[in-house]
Amino acid sequence: MGSRSTARAERLAAAAGHPPHHSAIARIRLAMRVAMMLLCAIVCIPLHYLFRLLRFPSPWPKYFLAACARISGARVSRVGTPLKRDVFYISNHIGWIDILAIAGTSGSAFVSKAEIRDAPVVGWLATLNRTVFVSREQRLRVADQINQLREAFADNWAVTVFPEGTTTDGASLLPFKSPLLKVLEPPPPGVLVQPILLAYDARGRDLAWIGDETGKDNAIRVLSRAGSFGLRVVFLDPFDPHDFPGRKNIAAEAKRRISEAFEARTGAPPDDFIGHDWWAGRTDDPARWPDGVQRRSEDPPAA
Repeated sequence: MGSRSTARAERLAAAAGHPPHHSAIARIRLAMRVAMMLLCAIVCIPLHYLFRLLRFPSPWPKYFLAACARISGARVSRVGTPLKRDVFYISNHIGWIDILAIAGTSGSAFVSKAEIRDAPVVGWLATLNRTVFVSREQRLRVADQINQLREAFADNWAVTVFPEGTTTDGASLLPFKSPLLKVLEPPPPGVLVQPILLAYDARGRDLAWIGDETGKDNAIRVLSRAGSFGLRVVFLDPFDPHDFPGRKNIAAEAKRRISEAFEARTGAPPDDFIGHDWWAGRTDDPARWPDGVQRRSEDPPAA
C-alpha cells in the first residue's frame, strides 16, 4: 500500500512539473534498462536494414519494440486479433509505452504527439516504425501531416492514430478529433478501421504522461521504476469505414466501441479527462476533486 501511495504522490508531483528524486538504485535500474535496449538495437537494427536492402518485409522493428516494452517493465498481453494489413487502427493514448505495445503486437506505423520525438531514447524508438509526429501548436500543417500519413500507410499497410490528440490518465477519454482521419475520405480500397483499447493496470496508470511532465522526465520515471505493470492491448472488431461515411462519423464510432470495451472490462464507463492544466495544478476545481481522484486512485476490476 505504501509503495502505491508513493507512486501516486510521484505522479502528482511529476504532472506538476516536479520530477521525483531518484535513488542510486533507481539510476542503476535506468542505466541497465537503457543498456538492454541498446543491446537489442545492436542485434535488431542491422538485421532490419539488411531485410530492407534485400527488399524483404522486415519484422525486426516489431520484435525490437516488443522487447523494449518488456524491458521498460510493461507486461503486454494481446486480446483479440489484429488485422495484418489494409487496416487503420484507432486507439486511446496514455503514454509512449503505447507505441511500443501496439507496434510489438501488430507492427503498425503511428501518428503521435510531437513531444515524443524530443524525448531521449523514446523519440528514437518511435521513429523506427515511421511515426508521424503531430504538433498541437501547428494546426496549419495538418495537410502536410496527412500526406505523411498517406506515405506511412502505403509503406506499412497498417497505421495507428491517437485521435484524442494528447495523452490522458488511463481512466479517461477525450473527444476524438477527426482532421487526421481525412485520409479515410474516401477510404482506400479494402481498408478497414479497427479500434484498440489500451487498458493499463493501476501501476501502469501511475506512469501516465500527463500535466507538465516532459517526455524526458516521464521516460526517466518509467525506466527507473522498480517492478512491472500490466497492459492489455485489446483489438476490437474492425468495421468498414464506408458504413460510417465521413471522418467525424468514423471517429465517433471508434470512440463508442472503445468506451463500451472499457466499461465492459472495468465495470464503469471512462471518465471525461479532467485536463492537463488540472493535473499540473493550474486549476482548482474542488467539485471535481473527490470523484475524479477517487476514480483514478482506486483499482478497477481486472481488465
